[in-house]
Amino acid sequence: MLNRSLTRRSLLQSLFASAACTVPLADLVAVAQPQYAGSNGQQRGEMGRMAGAFRRQFSVPASSIAISHNGQFAFDEAVGMGDRQHLTPVQQSSLFRIASVTMPITSVTVFSLIEQGKLNLTDKVFGPSSILGTKYGNPPYKQYVTDITVDHLLTHTAGGWPSGSTDPMMRNTSWDQAKLITETIANVPLANPPGTNWAFSNFGYCVLGRVIEAITGQPYASYVQANILAPCGISTMQIAANKESHKAANEVVYYGQFSEDPYKINITRMDSDAGWIASSTELVQFLNHVAGAPGIPALLKPATIQAMTTPAPTYPQGQARYARGWMVGGNGDWWHNGSLPGSTTMMSRTSDGICWAALTNTRTQPSNEIDTALAQLMADMLRVVPAWNS
Repeated sequence: MLNRSLTRRSLLQSLFASAACTVPLADLVAVAQPQYAGSNGQQRGEMGRMAGAFRRQFSVPASSIAISHNGQFAFDEAVGMGDRQHLTPVQQSSLFRIASVTMPITSVTVFSLIEQGKLNLTDKVFGPSSILGTKYGNPPYKQYVTDITVDHLLTHTAGGWPSGSTDPMMRNTSWDQAKLITETIANVPLANPPGTNWAFSNFGYCVLGRVIEAITGQPYASYVQANILAPCGISTMQIAANKESHKAANEVVYYGQFSEDPYKINITRMDSDAGWIASSTELVQFLNHVAGAPGIPALLKPATIQAMTTPAPTYPQGQARYARGWMVGGNGDWWHNGSLPGSTTMMSRTSDGICWAALTNTRTQPSNEIDTALAQLMADMLRVVPAWNS
């Protein structure tokens, strides 16, 4: 879930102190790529120490952080315990739930279909002659439902179904996607006309997954794996399972704090809004391919990137604003954070050629504190290399 108050300036430039304590055994286990570009051993060591302080401050069992500069990895390190019970150290290739960091992946998929002429931002989503037709209930629909477009879903301006205590994605966890969508649009009224109000909506991105399925004729995950992730050289990303006993090979275990249970949510149903599992390395590969990098072809054309990263008109004015699946800064950076029980995540693509992803397998409360600290950690780590700040 994205906290609207987060901005690049407040998150990536404010200073936060880290609590010091004895280094746990888990911090002694690290796996890193043997070759790097743009950083030296001393700098990487300092970055690793910063990450260790963050883990101790928030009792993080394991973190995975990757950074690239101009398409080449400069830091790639996983440290800690991926599974405390079995004393399994996290590995560079370990997979983490990425929560709402899923949304940029769904957005890029939508825009790739737009480039192919298979979809338009102005296409209606529900009702006769729409993308989904009457698959999810029969007319008459509640007020405003048939006015919702693809762009409204991308920009979180559908008019309702926000995250929070009434988030449809966190309720009725035994329902499948079809029943959830059908019941929600039939029984939960929209508070505002589409396009007039911004409210972060996990449910809206769940519906976008069904839009992708309707357009492609393929399951959401299968289409994204073959057409978005595979061209990035990514082969292990997949949709998370709900139960710990069903977790993927090389996936970490998630640890809730303050009585949160990461295995009580129906994350599989959240495929297109919060469902992917990935390594930080894979997310950086994805970031490098979205708009391209030296020697790396772009997934999307420049005009498409411009449309995807143009702020939503109804998002409050400020230095950081929500666009279409991404927060964007006035300096040309794009990013997204993610937060679920047992998961705190973030990835960013900066205007000066740096891509990074940071993943953890826990969440504290209030969650905005660990969100903010993770962003600050990454800002501090980037400042370690003078060439990146010139």
